[in-house]
Amino acid sequence: MIKRTGWLFLTVLLLLSCTGERPNGRMPAFDLEKDGRLLAHIDVETTGLVPGFHEMIDIGLVITDVRGNKIDSLFLLIRPEHPERLQEGAYAVNAFNAETWRKRGALSPDEAVDSILSFHQRVCGEKQVLMVAYNAHFDSAFLDHLFRNAGRSWREMYHYFVLDIPSMLWGMGYTNPQADEFMAYYRIEDEPHVAEFHTGITGAMVNVRIYKALMDLHR
Repeated sequence: MIKRTGWLFLTVLLLLSCTGERPNGRMPAFDLEKDGRLLAHIDVETTGLVPGFHEMIDIGLVITDVRGNKIDSLFLLIRPEHPERLQEGAYAVNAFNAETWRKRGALSPDEAVDSILSFHQRVCGEKQVLMVAYNAHFDSAFLDHLFRNAGRSWREMYHYFVLDIPSMLWGMGYTNPQADEFMAYYRIEDEPHVAEFHTGITGAMVNVRIYKALMDLHR
């Protein structure tokens, strides 16, 4: 009898939850002016598509508040240990050339990690920081390999959760993974599509502009 009563109680709860009316309108937004967290908008260029085999050759990093207002930025060129693994597709995108990178003062992978950590500590201190990227799994995977090869972890800087812009767009009903139409409609400036001028920092700044436009829609 006790078992039957228990099941009856659970059944009633389920029926009530299924037939209950949902609140009308949109959930009130959080007070972003009081949100002290920071965002690290990241974009990387690489010698190819396979993390752990191909390597980062530059990184652009822009720190903003949760509204998307820029606080500071960092751009680094990185010397890969295996430049011979450069894929033709990657070269067509970023025009990587080992000799050019050397002349421009590219850092070793370990030096790049030290620079990123120092930048983070100087700009962000002890504040909670979330990583934001457009192709988040790609950027975070390459960042992870860069840091692990130096005996460090990017989790030292950023929260467990990573935000990706296509998911934000998807949640608004814009289900095209490419943001071209969204950018055109809201007149968001794109980055250069000429390889010599296409870098991690130009990509990171596009991400910031898209993110800020999304946040402005919810004011």
